Amino acid sequence: MGFLVSALPEDDFSRLFALDDAQLHARGAKWYVADRQPGFPCRVSLQDAVPGERVLLVPFTHQPANSPYRASGPLFVREHARQASFEVNEIPELLRLRLLSVRGYDAGGLMVEADIVDGPHLEALIERLFNDPRVTYLHVHFAKPGCFACRIDRF
Repeated sequence: MGFLVSALPEDDFSRLFALDDAQLHARGAKWYVADRQPGFPCRVSLQDAVPGERVLLVPFTHQPANSPYRASGPLFVREHARQASFEVNEIPELLRLRLLSVRGYDAGGLMVEADIVDGPHLEALIERLFNDPRVTYLHVHFAKPGCFACRIDRF
């Protein structure tokens, strides 16, 4: 069974980079400078920022479904991030380095499955969750901070 990992679209964030600190603050966003790697995972490039690189911490609605599971949370975007694109069944390295929470949703945006997994074993969990015919897509979260990482769809 094939799957495809999707990063967030670069265009969703590019307009924010031109804003000053007061304008960012009004939107609940804030600049940081990465001081370790890993530690500042970009959701556009699906790469960790390197120490010294600027990242924008922004609130983002990652589960826009009209369901009780509608959700938003903070996420980092690297200042010079470029849109990630992955091959079928390709897992970004930043997912391999972390404990992950994976949530399976049905077509109506209701969570029907969930589990945790160490990043090196993500493929097995993806396969198990997609074996449930109710699951139409997955959301991956970094388990310790709980932040949204990316979406995975059947392919």
